[in-house]
Amino acid sequence: MAQDTDKSLRQQVIYQIFTRNYRSGKLKDVERDLDRIRDLGVDIIYLLPVQPSGVLHRKGSMGSPYAISDYRAVDPAIGTMQDFVELTEAAHRKGLKVMLDVVYNHTSPDSILAKSHPEWFFHKADGSLGNRIGDWWDVVDLDYESSEALWDYQIETLKMWAKYVDGFRCDVAPMVPLAFWKRARREVEQVRPGCIWLAEAVEPEMVIANRKAGVPTSSDSELYQAFDICYDYDTYNWQKAAQTGCMFLPGGAVRVSGERAGFLKEYLNRVNLQEGILPENYVKLRCLENHDRPRAAELVSDERALRNWTAWQYFEKGTAMVYAGQEFEVTHHPTLFDRDPVDFETGKDLSPLMRKLRAIRQQDLFADSSFEAEEVAGDVIFAVRERRGNGTPAGESAEKASMPGDCHDRIVGLFSTLGSAKAVQVDLPDGTYTDLISGRSVDVFEHTVRLAGEPVIFFC
Repeated sequence: MAQDTDKSLRQQVIYQIFTRNYRSGKLKDVERDLDRIRDLGVDIIYLLPVQPSGVLHRKGSMGSPYAISDYRAVDPAIGTMQDFVELTEAAHRKGLKVMLDVVYNHTSPDSILAKSHPEWFFHKADGSLGNRIGDWWDVVDLDYESSEALWDYQIETLKMWAKYVDGFRCDVAPMVPLAFWKRARREVEQVRPGCIWLAEAVEPEMVIANRKAGVPTSSDSELYQAFDICYDYDTYNWQKAAQTGCMFLPGGAVRVSGERAGFLKEYLNRVNLQEGILPENYVKLRCLENHDRPRAAELVSDERALRNWTAWQYFEKGTAMVYAGQEFEVTHHPTLFDRDPVDFETGKDLSPLMRKLRAIRQQDLFADSSFEAEEVAGDVIFAVRERRGNGTPAGESAEKASMPGDCHDRIVGLFSTLGSAKAVQVDLPDGTYTDLISGRSVDVFEHTVRLAGEPVIFFC
């Protein structure tokens, strides 16, 4: 268990950037935009790989950023190493941390390592370099069982970048040996104390399929021995089903349509299960979208529904992550393989809502509390965060609460996933409360709340 994981990570917000598709595609564009990003309520900037992509077997005109040719260089298409250093220094001056993507399962087929140390790679039956995931034909896999020297090289590389960045997001972390990540964490700590480790954990179905195929793959519970934060892919497919009314089964070949309420209920059951099967100080990455998943505004076309899902993302237990453009309800998902700039100009602006939600997350309850959510009235999420051992006794009178102070024992949220106005029954004391998002009064009478279709969060 990563015993030193800081629970305050549950209060923070990560902003994900693919530099190639950000503004004019330069690191300097990100640096010039730091004030806007910070004012959005962001704590950590997460940059997709900044290293150069390989040419051999390249996908698209520019290649995947995850087919890296040189772990220790910056892609000249986006800037120089000096540009990168200046970006991190500017971010630090503004109170922002920087996280860098680490792609240690594979490299491009023409990478420096593939040329100089082919013995460090996975080999197919015919002796050629290859990979263990069929559709990743633009990369070749590293073999961490081949040599201790590979471990040394990779950790030295991490220590090089750790002079500038505050954390690492580790691509397909479950397919790299857990023992490697444990050692890497120990050694990087000497260079960057408090370094943040984010694992791209994978769906349970992928863990099972890989293990059946003889490919060692770590589960979430194992990854938490080395990582502070894990992706929420154990629940994501059910979240998507609740948003769209369709469940895509593993492989994407079969689609199951059903009642949205059933999908929502099952999704929340799986979210609640995390409280019982993960370590007590677990931190999950909560995202509605990212570079590998559809845009939230594409899945949820109704404006009010999208606001509710956004508020739910910030209310959930874990670190919230925003993919650049999400704050403007961008529907187009940019390709990883070509120049495809994000449109920051034409969408509706969710920034004011995100700033308000980030302010609410600063309450101590978001760092350390019990958490439970349930589906009510078919399409509404009713969620409760409660200070452990200090729950409000049933029947106790409610008082109007305001934002300042950390004396509150319970905070609740109601999120209408379809953006519909309706009355819902909830297990709360009758009274008048203050919605921390809008500042308006929320009346609970005979355990009933009338929702106007907008999300509400209030102390109880």
